[in-house]
Order: sequence, then structure tokens, then C-alpha cells
Amino acid sequence: MKIGLFSDGLPDLPFTDFLDWSVGQGIEAVEIGTGGFSGAPHCDVDQLLDDGEARRDFMEAINSRGLLLSALNCNGNPLDPHPQRGEADSQALAKTIQLAGKLELGTVVTMSGCPGDPSGSPYPNWVTHPWQKQFIEISKWQWEQVITPYWQETGKLAADHGVNIAIEIHPGQSVYNTRTLLRLREIAGPNLGVNFDPSHLFYQGMDPILVIRTLGGDCIFHVHAKDVRIDPYEMALNGGIDIRPFQNLNERSWGYRTLGFGHDDRWWRDFVSALRSVGYDGVLSIEHEDMLMSAREGIVKSVDFLRPIVMTTMPDETPAWFL
Repeated sequence: MKIGLFSDGLPDLPFTDFLDWSVGQGIEAVEIGTGGFSGAPHCDVDQLLDDGEARRDFMEAINSRGLLLSALNCNGNPLDPHPQRGEADSQALAKTIQLAGKLELGTVVTMSGCPGDPSGSPYPNWVTHPWQKQFIEISKWQWEQVITPYWQETGKLAADHGVNIAIEIHPGQSVYNTRTLLRLREIAGPNLGVNFDPSHLFYQGMDPILVIRTLGGDCIFHVHAKDVRIDPYEMALNGGIDIRPFQNLNERSWGYRTLGFGHDDRWWRDFVSALRSVGYDGVLSIEHEDMLMSAREGIVKSVDFLRPIVMTTMPDETPAWFL
């Protein structure tokens, strides 16, 4: 496996400065943001789509530094019912898929999106409970009228360009657990799988190791390395559905943390071993969202934490006695 870094963690650095800094920290792969929720995308998608020389320069900048491009990341809400937001995010994803095809890159990371409801409100509506029949009606309408047609078309677009779409399992989106991921995969086809980020599973009460074993290697296209610390008192008192601002970490039931500040190295060794056991030997892309630590400090600590785990979890070749 290789240790990678998602460029959104360092939005202040221009593209080549980001690459140089990554090399200096011993990072082996980069995941480049292209739009959507990215505050400062590290590439100009339109320019790269239109200009073959620009694409060559882009890849040369990465490859000449000994780095691997693991994925393009276009996290956004392509199903947003707001006309401008939804159109912008869906177009950004379509262009990112097309660019990945031109770059001969296999993976685009994104989110499944969250539609609105039949009322025509410009706000996404994430249904979280089946008690009122209206909630069931909204969910049914979303999947039948919005999610299915969009992802059938987008799945075909990805297949036509030889690209895999790696969906983040994420609360607030149509795909937020194992069942909804597999449901969307049936709709979009085998070119749609998962960008496996365990941090989004912990506070929902899910077991990432079990989810890995259930999905299997043919469904795991990319992996984010991000941790969560759960406050046991707040979790017991208020549960994992916590909409207090992320900045109020001392009040919340959970918060995103630098690797090792939520779960210890034993857990992460089991995580890496589970990935390898289903055939994943790709990139662990660090995504920094720790509110208590600067990006540079958090990324460096995460690299130092991951390096011995990736090196020692499993040998490159299976010993004869294990066969």
C-alpha cells in the first residue's frame, strides 16, 4: 500500500508547491480536488479537458516527483435541488469523469448527493426516520424520480470513459451506509463502488471491518485515512446525530481527528489487514479535517502513524507456510 494525501487539506498551497511539500513528507500518492465542495481545487478542469499539452504538464509534475495520482476528487451534491448549485456540481462531476478518462486515471471520488422533495424546495432533504408516512413518500420519490435516473446516466458516462466512481458513504447523502451503497451500485452498475472512509462509519455505530468484508475488494476503489474520536459521555447522552458546529468539538458527541487520536494503532493495523484480505492494495489517502490541529502538523503526524502500519501489517509475498 501507499500513503497518499488529499489536496483539499492544504488549500493555501499552489499545485506544484503542494506536490513538493508532499514529497518532503514522504507521501507517495496524491488525490487532487477538482471542484464541488473543494474550497480551492488544485487543477483547472476546463483547461485540462481542452488542452492536451496542459494534461501532459499536469501528469509530468506529479510523475517527475515520484508521486502517483490516485484519484480526482469532485465531492459535491450533484442532486442538489437548487438549480444553480445542482447544475454546477453535476457538471463538475461529469467533467471530472471525462478528464479522468483523458488522463487514463481509473478513479473519481465523489458523493452520492441528496435531492430535495416533491414540493420543489431548493434545499436538500435527508430522510432519517420512517415513522411519518410522508418521510417514506419523500424517500421513495427521491430514489425513483431523482437518484435512479441521474446515477444510471452517470454510471454509463463513467463506463464509457473507463472510470470507476468511488462514492463516500456519508450522512446527509443518499448513500450513508452499506445498504444504500449497494442499492446505488445496482442502479449505476459495477463502475460505481466506494471510497472507503472509516471516519463516517464510527459515529453511526457501524463496524468498518465488517463493512470491508461485506463489500469485498471488487467494490472498494479508493480509501481515505481519517479518524474520529467519540466522546463516550456525549454519545451516551445525545447519540451520534449531532448537528452542533464542528468547531465546538468540546461539546460534540464526536469529532474528526488526526490518525491515532481517535483509534489506536491496533485498530488501524486491523483496518489495513482487512483491506488487504479482500484484495485492496492501493492508496490510503490522508484527509485532514482535525479542528484541534493545523493541517501540516496533522498530516505529518498521520504519515508517521501510518508508515510502520503499512510496512509491517503484511509482507509483500505470502510465506509458503501460509498457503
